[in-house]
Amino acid sequence: MENLQNEIRWLLQEKYGNKPSEKFNKDVDRLKKGEPLDYVIGFTEFLGCKILVDKNVLIPRFETEFWVQEAIEEISNSKFQASRILDMFAGSGCIGLAILKNIKNAQVVFADSEKNALHMLQKSCRINKIPKTRYKIMQSDVFSNVKGAFDYIFANPPYIPLKRKGKIQPSVLKYEPKEALFGGSDGLFFIRKFLAEAKNFLNPGGKIYMEFDPPQKKQITALLKKYKSWQFHKDQYGKWRWVQIG
Repeated sequence: MENLQNEIRWLLQEKYGNKPSEKFNKDVDRLKKGEPLDYVIGFTEFLGCKILVDKNVLIPRFETEFWVQEAIEEISNSKFQASRILDMFAGSGCIGLAILKNIKNAQVVFADSEKNALHMLQKSCRINKIPKTRYKIMQSDVFSNVKGAFDYIFANPPYIPLKRKGKIQPSVLKYEPKEALFGGSDGLFFIRKFLAEAKNFLNPGGKIYMEFDPPQKKQITALLKKYKSWQFHKDQYGKWRWVQIG
């Protein structure tokens, strides 16, 4: 109950400027029914960016923000000058937008299979005042429509195994898009497709950063045999969460 009251206060402040209204009361009802606060407000923060969110996109997680920040710091300190970057399974676009906001010379291609997610992403690019010359948004089933090679490829694929569906929070199952959550029976359907092709779209000296479900580390290691090098990393909670390839 205390958490709900905090969310209501935050909603009133952030969306309605502390001025209650009929729309505010309707939004409070949405919160009481269990809808995530970020969807009710319509946006969330991610590494200095305002990310628009609705039922068509997954709400960015703190674990993702953690590893993306580490990757951005590494790229910023690298002698290898990043210019062309791919945000695969872009969804809300939080990863690519954070890159555009924090890496001065970066140009980002956003790729996602869901048209509605891409519409929301386009709006996020506008409100974050990203020049149109610095990004491209495309609908693509993994690499089906992607052209050329990239200095860095970021990927946060759907990776939750369907067999673990019963352990997912009810509010997540009810409100967040299933296509952005589940990756087949073992959660590796999209990861397999991605890793099978990703090396063909990487420039010499480039790297891949990919998020995954902690229990998948062993299986992903087997899928990485065709790559020269990789390194697994833990998130802020001490769980294996992302891998750097190349």
